[in-house]
Amino acid sequence: MTADQSWMLDEVIGVKGVRHAVVLTAAGLVKARSAQTGRDAAERLAAACAGLKSIGQSLARQFGAGGTASRQVLVEFDGQGGYLFVRGAGDGSHLAVVTEHAVDPGLIAQQMQAQVLKIGTPNFGTPARSE
Repeated sequence: MTADQSWMLDEVIGVKGVRHAVVLTAAGLVKARSAQTGRDAAERLAAACAGLKSIGQSLARQFGAGGTASRQVLVEFDGQGGYLFVRGAGDGSHLAVVTEHAVDPGLIAQQMQAQVLKIGTPNFGTPARSE
């Protein structure tokens, strides 16, 4: 996916208070980005979110009660900074959303889930690399 497929993110980006949305691979590469998210910002966000998801996976394996994967990572920025949500979006892909501070985190998480289900994991998924 490339930036011209930002339509896949329109329903998430349409939620009041959402500033950026990016679909990224587990390796931190941008697969799709919302129209208002520049390429440089999307690439920085994707790289950072890949690291966060990796840390979340490690923590889930170590401290999760029977779970081996993290479903979502949430970061709250200080002051009026907002939130960062990162969740799985198909095999090998993640959906990252940056919001303003004045949002309902539950609503954002719900809309992200609905978007992944609507578009489908085959569209968001990243095929495994062949060696």
